[in-house]
Amino acid sequence: MLSRFYPDEYRISSYVIPYQEFYEKGYRGIIFDIDNTLVPHGAPADKRATELFERLKEIGFSSCLLSNNREYRVKSFNETIQTYYIYDGGKPSTKNYNKAMNLMRTDTTNTLFIGDQLFTDVWGANRTGIYSILVKPIHPHEEIQIVLKRYIERIVLFFYRRRR
Repeated sequence: MLSRFYPDEYRISSYVIPYQEFYEKGYRGIIFDIDNTLVPHGAPADKRATELFERLKEIGFSSCLLSNNREYRVKSFNETIQTYYIYDGGKPSTKNYNKAMNLMRTDTTNTLFIGDQLFTDVWGANRTGIYSILVKPIHPHEEIQIVLKRYIERIVLFFYRRRR
């Protein structure tokens, strides 16, 4: 039962994922969460995020930001990134994961999802059939509803690690 929340991979950061290797395996699109996946919660796109998206474009990836945040937050983050984006994403619903793939012209066989939360990000990607990568949250400061979910996530991650 808990396996529906398990990511396909768990990485320490979005910035250490071997993107070139995924491209060589045939992946062409990447859907990203923003807060605590690419930058601390509420922070603008920084140099590291901007360089990552430039590198992804050079490799040949299409990308899309998928966030449950409001338009202002996602649009302002995207000003320097310049990629597709979807706000009020409704994760873990599959609707906007599919919309992101339509925007990128990819499908479930060649799309990755990268996010920091099991019960929204990873579960939604898994339900959609997308390869999911969970990353460690960048910063411990989070909204109260996320803090509460993190306690339950620890239990799921305990069993995930034990299974691996």
